[in-house]
Amino acid sequence: MAFSNGSLGGIVQVSTGSTVGLITVADSKKVYVRSIAAFDVTGAGSTANVYVVPNGGSVSEATQMFRVSLSKNETALIEPVYPIVLDTTGDSLRVGAANSTINFLIVGDKEA
Repeated sequence: MAFSNGSLGGIVQVSTGSTVGLITVADSKKVYVRSIAAFDVTGAGSTANVYVVPNGGSVSEATQMFRVSLSKNETALIEPVYPIVLDTTGDSLRVGAANSTINFLIVGDKEA
């Protein structure tokens, strides 16, 4: 089984009050999320939210995995002890920003 290593996409900017998908499983190709970086862009202090949403699910408290408070211009690195595994077509990793715009970047592996 071959893997593509490194960034799972470019930097994604999420504006205040928004939630966006960073990666979605296609064709049952497993995705292993190893780390998520979040940076408070506008310097107002913010809260970064991370959701692991199964196929057909939605963003909610039931799918929230991380909530990280960011101080003005701060970067936080979220590194789970074991990678987050998305393995069913339609499973996704979504992120949200509260109080300020946040840049997100995810790193990991996906099946080629």
